Amino acid sequence: MTHPYELTLSEAADAVADRSLSPVELTTSVLGRIGETDPATGAYVTVTAESALADAARAADDIAAGRHLGPLHGIPMALKDLIDTAGVPTTASSLVRADHVPSQDAAVTARLRAAGAVLTGKTHTHEFAYGTTTPQTRNPWDTGRTPGGSSGGSAAAVASGAATFALGTDTGGSIRIPAALTGIVGLKPTYGLVPRRGVASLSWSLDHVGPLTRTVRDAALVLDALAGYDPSDNASIDHPREEYGRLLGRDLKGLRVGVPVNYYFDRVQPDVENTVRAAIDALTGLGAVPVPVEIPMAEYVRAVHWGLMVPEATAYHQDSLRTSPELYTDDVRILLEAGEFVPATDYIRAQRARTLMRQSWQELFERVDVVAAPTVTSTAAPAHLPNLLWADGSEEGVSDSYVRLSAPANLTGLPSLSVPVGFDGDGLPIGMQVIGGPLDEARLIQVGHAYESAHRPVAHLAPLVTSAGAAG
Repeated sequence: MTHPYELTLSEAADAVADRSLSPVELTTSVLGRIGETDPATGAYVTVTAESALADAARAADDIAAGRHLGPLHGIPMALKDLIDTAGVPTTASSLVRADHVPSQDAAVTARLRAAGAVLTGKTHTHEFAYGTTTPQTRNPWDTGRTPGGSSGGSAAAVASGAATFALGTDTGGSIRIPAALTGIVGLKPTYGLVPRRGVASLSWSLDHVGPLTRTVRDAALVLDALAGYDPSDNASIDHPREEYGRLLGRDLKGLRVGVPVNYYFDRVQPDVENTVRAAIDALTGLGAVPVPVEIPMAEYVRAVHWGLMVPEATAYHQDSLRTSPELYTDDVRILLEAGEFVPATDYIRAQRARTLMRQSWQELFERVDVVAAPTVTSTAAPAHLPNLLWADGSEEGVSDSYVRLSAPANLTGLPSLSVPVGFDGDGLPIGMQVIGGPLDEARLIQVGHAYESAHRPVAHLAPLVTSAGAAG
């Protein structure tokens, strides 16, 4: 018998709508699953069980009275602990904000509440999102390994059934990296499509908010609720609301898929390369047309990403860094201090380079509809492993490796969707990212759903394998 926590968002929404499942039953099941899994995964910072059950009961009453708000009504969700929630601590997984209880919801929180979603709690992030491993959290596919980050808590919760869906943030890959490493779907929208008011910033010109879900259809449903202009966010796009799942079910005949001939398959684990190339072949089998493409300005990605992110992060944290540096973890404090030494001229050069990069990618999308590539260079690394060793004898930091393939979509502001496409020899998930043109989320959802329908029709939860090397 299927437990309610095993249902995807779409399945749960259908069951709630036809009243074969109560929001209270669903929320009770998810809260029970949190109790079972969180001692092993450490996904949650705060669990809001009492208010979740009250909200679920209110949703049940409203639905019974004919006031059904849509597919998110009565559905349990988790929010990354960077995202403000009125009356609930929002700590950014940091002692710096240990006592921070917002008086107002973030824009995205308010939109999800307006859609009737039920908050089950706040999930761990790498401190202030400044990292890609989320050290407090373990991967439910193997608890001795990282879930990725910085939205690792949200990903681990969704992958283990401890949330029906969750939100994360993405500055260099922090939605897509943990999605790929935990076998779920992660969507980074176009820059400015989803408002960031009330979300702690890492790098304001690179930050995005987006959903982590078990299926592509689920991601479309969440994006429908999140997207829209917010005049209080100066990066917000005044773009008409649309239904992001409107292309679901359409075939891929004639769709041009860009297959990178450089950068995206450089220094990538063989299992990852082979699995992603097979997934691209599968898209071709569904009618898409492969088009070899050269990724522009690839040699500048890391320098430009760091040239923007590091000084912006330091500027955001400057006051607290000077008054209470001891409250930061060592790895984050060192990065923030390093930002004090980035010359303004380097920051301006990075801005100019990003402009050229955006223009070059725009030209690329005149020849293709999407670009398909690995989300991450490797599967989930053992927790606390500092470096990866590549076949050419070079070493690369785990965090640097994880962000390498996802950062271009942040620099260009382009939408990118990570979809599970298989497993490595150890049974660890592998993700493929599909990158689209500006505001072309519906196309990404079409492509991701077509692959998913043909090759992954059932979204299985992580088996919660407890490794002997697991912490906690």
